[in-house]
Amino acid sequence: MKRILLAEDDLDFGNILKQYLEISGYNITWAKDGKEALELFKNGSYNICVFDVMMPKMDGFTLAEKVIDINPEIPFIFLTARKLKEDKIKGLKLGADDYIVKPFEADELVLRLNNILKRTEKVTTQTTQEAIINIGNYTFDTNRLELVCKDYNKQLTQKEAELILFLFKHKNQLLKREDILKAVWENDDFFSGRSMDVFISRLRKYFKHDTSITIESIRNVGLEFKVS
Repeated sequence: MKRILLAEDDLDFGNILKQYLEISGYNITWAKDGKEALELFKNGSYNICVFDVMMPKMDGFTLAEKVIDINPEIPFIFLTARKLKEDKIKGLKLGADDYIVKPFEADELVLRLNNILKRTEKVTTQTTQEAIINIGNYTFDTNRLELVCKDYNKQLTQKEAELILFLFKHKNQLLKREDILKAVWENDDFFSGRSMDVFISRLRKYFKHDTSITIESIRNVGLEFKVS
């Protein structure tokens, strides 16, 4: 049974959501504020986190930053009643796997949770099989999710690792944006597209220590992961 850390300060909504997710087969630990959620995360083991953005004592964004410091591989979803574009961009930059605006159907959340967890399991299987991959002057340890180049060492998230794996398997090929989105995000909607842009910007920074590796954007078409 997959374990979810739910942080939601609305008692009525949180109680309903907890019950629905439990009926859907999840084990739910429910925190009523961000500070409580952080303590629960420190002392527990979870497969995914669902954080409300606006909470007392500690907001969802701050909570996510602290959780990432503890475990950068944990996937998480933001829930919010705010539709501000700035909030979505902030969530994306933090590495959120999804961002759901209230009100929403509980079935939609369950579907998104299932999709994220499937991706997580897929990249775990891939990394177990792949082990060590050499990309230019980099060594990509897919078990430890580490990207190393001489004195540079970067701890990756699972989604970053999955994106690198997909790009490397199709290196020196022009890839359509929708193909990358469907393979890694399993969705080609606006949120997923913006999320991919954020992740690609990160990968460009990670691979800047080897000039033979580039990620080139072809306007209105897609990307090419070049390794010479």
